[in-house]
Amino acid sequence: MSHTNKVSKGFSHESIETNNFLMIVLIVLVVAVGGLVEIVPLFFQKSTTEPIKGLKPYTALQLMGRDIYQREGCYNCHSQMIRPFRAETLRYGHYSVAGEFVYDHPFQWGSKRTGPDLQRVGGKYSDEWHRIHLNNPRDVVPESNMPAYSWLNTGMVDPQDVAPHMRALRRVGVPYTDEEIAAGANEVKGKTEMDAVVAYLQVLGRSLK
Repeated sequence: MSHTNKVSKGFSHESIETNNFLMIVLIVLVVAVGGLVEIVPLFFQKSTTEPIKGLKPYTALQLMGRDIYQREGCYNCHSQMIRPFRAETLRYGHYSVAGEFVYDHPFQWGSKRTGPDLQRVGGKYSDEWHRIHLNNPRDVVPESNMPAYSWLNTGMVDPQDVAPHMRALRRVGVPYTDEEIAAGANEVKGKTEMDAVVAYLQVLGRSLK
């Protein structure tokens, strides 16, 4: 048997299906190549790497609110990505675009919707509504199964956490200035965790008109 025939036999359909190790290696290779082909071009498209017009980095208070939002696991029940389907845009508003999330590290897209999507919640309700809702959701949404987060009223934001976080985000591309970083501690001084979460929720989705 020639060398060519041996090679072709070694990689025949039957030999691949009956060799678990070879099958796994080839599957990983195909998935890796396919993923790179789809993902790599996105790093060079302006629509996915540049912020939309009007988008600003989170203020110190909003940033701390986002940290608390993640700490409390809010992303487990609420997504932050409206998909371009009629049913979603009718309920939540304009579909999400990549330029809205340029300053989000990590982004909070998600897919679980025990509660509604929050990407366009900013400005939809008053600050007081959000406070009541977080303190006891059933006071404003009787059918809600969301737990209460009343302890946010007494927890205080630590000003010392602000500058290190803002500096870390600047290293990955968020354009915070030295002045903004220096002023961050004063901005959150005396603020409760409730204040911070409400500030974060009120800015979501407001840059895209």
